[in-house]
Amino acid sequence: MSSLKTLVVSTFPNAKALPLWAGADAGIFARHGVELVVDETESSAAQREKLAGGDIHIAQAAVDNALSMIAGGRDVIIVMGGESGMNDFIVRPEIETFADFRGRTLLVDSPDTAYALQARELLGRAGLEAYHDYAIQPAGNSGRRCRALMTSAEFAGAVLNPPFSSQALLGGMKSLGRMVDLLGPYQAGGAFLLRRFARENAEIVEDYIRGYVESLEYVADPANAPAMTATLARRLELAPDVAAATLRQIVDPGFGFTTKAKLDRVGLANVLATRARTEGPDARLADSSRWIDEGYYIRAITR
Repeated sequence: MSSLKTLVVSTFPNAKALPLWAGADAGIFARHGVELVVDETESSAAQREKLAGGDIHIAQAAVDNALSMIAGGRDVIIVMGGESGMNDFIVRPEIETFADFRGRTLLVDSPDTAYALQARELLGRAGLEAYHDYAIQPAGNSGRRCRALMTSAEFAGAVLNPPFSSQALLGGMKSLGRMVDLLGPYQAGGAFLLRRFARENAEIVEDYIRGYVESLEYVADPANAPAMTATLARRLELAPDVAAATLRQIVDPGFGFTTKAKLDRVGLANVLATRARTEGPDARLADSSRWIDEGYYIRAITR
């Protein structure tokens, strides 16, 4: 049995990190025996590199990054869901349709993962081919993409999540639609980690899952809304009205966090389908039972 107590969990510095921030501040993770260290990553590429190298223990981020690692030969498992992305396709004011991206540039985190693949899917439906009809520019996390989009007319649009989607809209940008409305269910954020680490540290992995699920409930409790709004405002340097609007988005059950962070199998099938259409089929991803292990989640929430 592992004696590990400190757990380094990587996430992106956006509103979807609220359960980690709030759970740590309220002592929820500590009550479950977890000394939580939150690593705020600058990009998917950096997060994958840190996970592979053992610098972080768990990634709480888009599970398509786990698929990218598996396709690259890493023994990674997905153990929990979380949310469907909470994403809007945000564009500059002059962009009216996806077809208007012809000859323009799409901002992404990393070109071959998660929301970049969703964006490529939508642009493909408009008859546009990546790298031929439009350029792709890696810019890092949602905050970096938002700043680049709002400061340079060189870029036509980006997939953004709260609070940056709200900031962009308030700054004069517009949305071509919410990604879940445009593409259907999608298993975006979740928890994934190296299989070996999970096996050697099963107890703390399950403790983390219990703490995360309890933190989700804490964030969604209307009684905690003032404190959650204040946390978002402080952590992300938001104006109070933006923080309040952001909280409403992320606790909306039809758009925000998934109840009890349950893995969405239909949404995951859509992730795989999007990856296959944009990146091509990969035999290493064909059998999901090899890289999904919900045993940790089931044991965690039933204990």
